[in-house]
Amino acid sequence: MRRENQSSLSEFLLLGLPIQPEHQGVFFALFLGVYLITVLGNLLILLLIRLDSRLHTPMYFFLSHLAFSDVSFSSVTVPKMLVNMQTQDQSIPYAGCIAQMYFFLLFVCLDNFLLAVMAYDRYMAICQPLHYTTIMREGLCVLLVAGSWFFSCVHALLHTLLLSRLMKRENQSSVSEFLLLGLPIRPEQQGVFFALFLGMYLTTVLGNLLIILLIRLDLRLHTPMYFFLSHLAFTDVSFSSVTIPKMLMNMHTQQQSILYVECLSQMYFFILFGCLDNFLLAVMAYDRYVAIWQPLHYTTVMRQELCISLVAVSWFFCCIHALLHTLLLVQLYFCAENTIPNFFCDLPVLLKMSCSDISINELVIFTEGGMLFILPLSIILGSYIHIGTIVLRVPSTKRLFKAFSTCGSHLFVVSLYYGTLAGVYFFSSLWDSNDKYIVASVIYAVVTPMLNPFIYSLRNRDIKRALEIFLNRANFLK
Repeated sequence: MRRENQSSLSEFLLLGLPIQPEHQGVFFALFLGVYLITVLGNLLILLLIRLDSRLHTPMYFFLSHLAFSDVSFSSVTVPKMLVNMQTQDQSIPYAGCIAQMYFFLLFVCLDNFLLAVMAYDRYMAICQPLHYTTIMREGLCVLLVAGSWFFSCVHALLHTLLLSRLMKRENQSSVSEFLLLGLPIRPEQQGVFFALFLGMYLTTVLGNLLIILLIRLDLRLHTPMYFFLSHLAFTDVSFSSVTIPKMLMNMHTQQQSILYVECLSQMYFFILFGCLDNFLLAVMAYDRYVAIWQPLHYTTVMRQELCISLVAVSWFFCCIHALLHTLLLVQLYFCAENTIPNFFCDLPVLLKMSCSDISINELVIFTEGGMLFILPLSIILGSYIHIGTIVLRVPSTKRLFKAFSTCGSHLFVVSLYYGTLAGVYFFSSLWDSNDKYIVASVIYAVVTPMLNPFIYSLRNRDIKRALEIFLNRANFLK
């Protein structure tokens, strides 16, 4: 995001190790051997933990994540160093340098967290062996690893965004802040809309937190379906919290400015949790497909390792997806216009405001973004089509009504979410009114996260039973 008078830095030179030319071959073989040992050794650890059921314990669960982190940590720097030593080409593009630094910080931080978590696990095993299994339960282990990933992503993103503002020439003048115009409503209607969106936000947060609490407390809900539901609930809370609090604060204070770094951070996390919503909806649809299509093999197919892997892979690809679009946007510059005609920093709006060539950004949106959009949607629709064929094989009025009631509401929310998402990111240039764009943004950013708890969970019989037990316990304690 730079003004017209900047001179852009397109690449850097990596000087590499201070070794003499005649020693290049020896050091190349040495570091190649170290790298292969690191990768193959850690992949062997992952394979053995995956195959041996006796290793499915908290200690080896954390060890498997540490092994993956070590492979990724080494792969961020060593292959580039080996290529440079072999080709004598020491250049690295600006975006490549930023991306390398981001993932280096990410996996260094993740290594630190995982080592601390493993030390805590050993402390519990030695100091409180009788309570070890109750303390280091599956939910806590997953939470510790997920928290490590989350805080590591935030840590790496913070330093990457701060550095991106420094890696510019002295003769540039940068955009320091933007103005969020917010919703197109009259001043006398501000109070009504403030109360409306505050109520929707509180409903989203409290509803999803209630789902997470019930799943955590009720052992009968410790199944793959509710494991994915708990992650979807956390994602919906985070997705809403990225945009709505800032919008409510702006409506209340009439202060519409947002700092450059805050705008980029908001866009990053909005893309991250929006992508994560897509993946989790697809994973949940696949889970329901296996439960209905292959009920006898459900427990063997949807085992704990696969469930954790599906969620971890979703987080990994969504972090890369969000980082890619953020780094591409960082390289653009803006002219005098810094007014955003929306209530949050959305990627399509920022691209329209740029004075740079955005052809690469649009290409990435339509290719990489389109693939991440179409693939989860195809899995969702394919799963529901298979479920529908199973239901229609044995026609029954009661069964058809139940299937239509459940799948119909699910498909309504999916259509609402993906329809408005496609309109904003792929077809917004065809709209003749900015109000349509804002309405679509409100639907997929505010409305669908609020509907998900009611559609996917609170209408569920098991969740209702868990809620009744929870309320009875609360009344008993009084």
